[in-house]
Amino acid sequence: MRSIQQPGPANPERIQWVEARGRAFAFTLEAGLPLLEAARRGFAAQGFAGGVLNIRSGALGPFAYVMPALSKTGANAAFYSDTFRPAGISRLTTGAMTLGQRDGAPFFHCHALWVEADGRAGGGHILPEETLVAEPFAVDAFGIDGAMFVAEPDPETNFKLFGPVASPTAAAGTTSRAFALRLRPNQDFAGALETFCRERGIINARIHGGVGSTIGVRFADGRIVEPFATELAIRSGAIAARPGGTLEAELDIAVVDYTGGLAEGRLTRGDNPVLMTMELVLEVVAERMRG
Repeated sequence: MRSIQQPGPANPERIQWVEARGRAFAFTLEAGLPLLEAARRGFAAQGFAGGVLNIRSGALGPFAYVMPALSKTGANAAFYSDTFRPAGISRLTTGAMTLGQRDGAPFFHCHALWVEADGRAGGGHILPEETLVAEPFAVDAFGIDGAMFVAEPDPETNFKLFGPVASPTAAAGTTSRAFALRLRPNQDFAGALETFCRERGIINARIHGGVGSTIGVRFADGRIVEPFATELAIRSGAIAARPGGTLEAELDIAVVDYTGGLAEGRLTRGDNPVLMTMELVLEVVAERMRG
């Protein structure tokens, strides 16, 4: 399997996880607000301090983003481009967001694809500080209670990255058992999730959110994204037992690579190692009967 040498030592815990409770809901982001504040208000209105969401469409402007890029200094295995600020309104076509905390304040990690006002298709990492909601748009969210994604220094990658930590429960009216996860580098995306579920007797789970990166991309239909530095958003995902009991993850994603190439589709299992990180929430749908 492909791998990338990271600058720091590998943490022996390859999946950082916290068990929590959660609930799916939808809300509308308010126009005129910073995207971060609009997302925070939507979760807070349902009693949650954070969680994840998926975007099917939407409008942003003003808007700022970065793309994946090669590292200029060698301090990281890959880095970010300079900041881009498209004119006018950019219209999102798909995306995913993790809403958590950084330096004690709300913060998000969001990857998306969009079409800019001049018709150019783009994608990348949306910057919370410079992005406003141009028109109201609906999102599908999953709030988590008992866990929070918190940005902390990660010695392995030499980035400050979101990872789940335990947090006080807020009695937000949850409906499901859930796990907040962060996958560390150089492990197959689907395989890591399948193993995680198998070890806990989970036979059916839904994926909510999903923000991270893989070392290039191999799609189930044979398409290949060769550039190794990517930014990825999960469009939909699930882990389910097949006839015979084998667990299989189905992961439908959207991705931009460091050359600006865009792609969407279902990942092949066993050949998509994580580059830097992968954040998501697993909602438990069914578990193996315990004797």
